[in-house]
Amino acid sequence: MPEFETLVRFGGIAKEFYVTNVLDLGFTSVRWYGAIIAFGFTLAVLFGGRRAYVWKINLDKMIDVLLYGTVAAIIGARLYYVAFEWDYYKNNLSEIFQIWEGGLAIYGGIIGGLIAAFIVCKVEKLNFYNLLDMVGMSLLIGQGIGRWGNYANQEAFGVLTNNPKWGMMSDVIAEKIAENPSVYGLEGIDNIPEYIAQNDLYVHPTFFYESVWCILGFFVLYIILKKYRKFSGQLFLTYGVWYGLERMIVEGMRTDSLYIGSTTIRVSQLLSMLIVVVCGALLIVLLAKYKKNPKPIEGVDYFPPKTEKEIAAEKKKAEKKALKAQKKQYKIVDGKPVLKSKEDKKSIEPSFDENESSESNDEADEEETDRETILDDENDERYFRERKTADKEV
Repeated sequence: MPEFETLVRFGGIAKEFYVTNVLDLGFTSVRWYGAIIAFGFTLAVLFGGRRAYVWKINLDKMIDVLLYGTVAAIIGARLYYVAFEWDYYKNNLSEIFQIWEGGLAIYGGIIGGLIAAFIVCKVEKLNFYNLLDMVGMSLLIGQGIGRWGNYANQEAFGVLTNNPKWGMMSDVIAEKIAENPSVYGLEGIDNIPEYIAQNDLYVHPTFFYESVWCILGFFVLYIILKKYRKFSGQLFLTYGVWYGLERMIVEGMRTDSLYIGSTTIRVSQLLSMLIVVVCGALLIVLLAKYKKNPKPIEGVDYFPPKTEKEIAAEKKKAEKKALKAQKKQYKIVDGKPVLKSKEDKKSIEPSFDENESSESNDEADEEETDRETILDDENDERYFRERKTADKEV
């Protein structure tokens, strides 16, 4: 895609907006498309990292998921797009690798990333369904911001709109319309850019529709996360329904859709419809199952908040163990507790393997602590008073 600078006008806004597809940094320049997608990706990763911390997911393992998933997502997004535009790329093979020019299909990226994430989760023993919930929310952040990369490239717009107040137009868009006028019902017109300007025509800003829908969807999922999450995978299924509905509708307005072969069936529209049906059905079935048999969210890497009873029980157990450890430091001489000497401690050290001994003793201590009846308050007070006297004598 060549560099350009253009003014974008919106039907309902008097002001025009200057847009360029290249970001000049002085010492170098980068494409706005790539910079915006990178920014959205960074925010999505930061949010995912925060959720991993809250859910007590091992961050080292999460980095592995991120690295492999990101590479697989980029490859999947590009392969998906190239596969359905093969008639063009088979004669321009060198352009397959020019991802900074656009041409990354979100569904291809999701498929590639999820395959890699599933494999890493199996190897690293992570709960894949908890990861899916995190991914669903992160995707909405990345997609909501990343769609503005299409605005920088002046692409991913829709057909001409009957309501100019909702539409947008620029010289770059007008030139793209002129390349394929039949799609917009403008065949037979000689100078299309001039005709568009004279008749004040606008196209649907479909990139904007999707951006707003995704950002709104993030807040919807966040509310579900905080108040209504019942099982692992619920947020991702909700993401599938939420995003699928939008894409199914908005894709019908776009003019740059990928099609199945020579048919008029839009790939993303059909796939979105299937995703909505499958995710919606699973969501209903699993929520009904939870209602009949409520249980904590599964996953060894997810820990629900402890109850007051559990906290009190753990505290009592820790106190018992500490008291037992203190008592082991003393021996009874003439009916009084006396601090053990180093020789006394060495005489009772086990002769077998140290590691095995430690593990066995830990297990025995746990069992004995659970069974042991601790001295009542009066005996404990007398015991430590005598111990204090013994310390002074020593």
